[in-house]
Amino acid sequence: MTHSPNDTIQADIEERLASAEPDVELLACEQVAAERLRLVIDRPGGVDIALCERVTAHLRDLLTDFGLEVSSPGPRRPLTKPEHFRRYLGHRVRVRIREPRDGHKSFTGELVGVGDEDVTLAADSGVVTIQYSDINRSNLLEDGGGGDE
Repeated sequence: MTHSPNDTIQADIEERLASAEPDVELLACEQVAAERLRLVIDRPGGVDIALCERVTAHLRDLLTDFGLEVSSPGPRRPLTKPEHFRRYLGHRVRVRIREPRDGHKSFTGELVGVGDEDVTLAADSGVVTIQYSDINRSNLLEDGGGGDE
């Protein structure tokens, strides 16, 4: 995927969490406003409010520049790295791309292939392969969720 302006912040947060909370994985770090970051975290056994509070405390110094939202992934877990896609091979996902392809900016279907450079979906409109660099955002879907948009 392409690098966003908050990649440096995300790398810093990942490094800090690796030492402070080694079982916590940062799934997504989005700058949702000029001064607000949304962090989606996960860990084996799940995420509770106490963990969200601990993560916020570990990142307290960021609160001088940003408001932090720390949450669990929920059923529509974001997929941001190749290893996330590999973990959910065979599951239904939605992938939104940066530029329209055949009139679509969103593809929904079963994740049938994961490579080092791209993912392949068996979408309702047919099989489609999408480069990571073309992905704007993607997430796991609950069973039976939606078609192409």
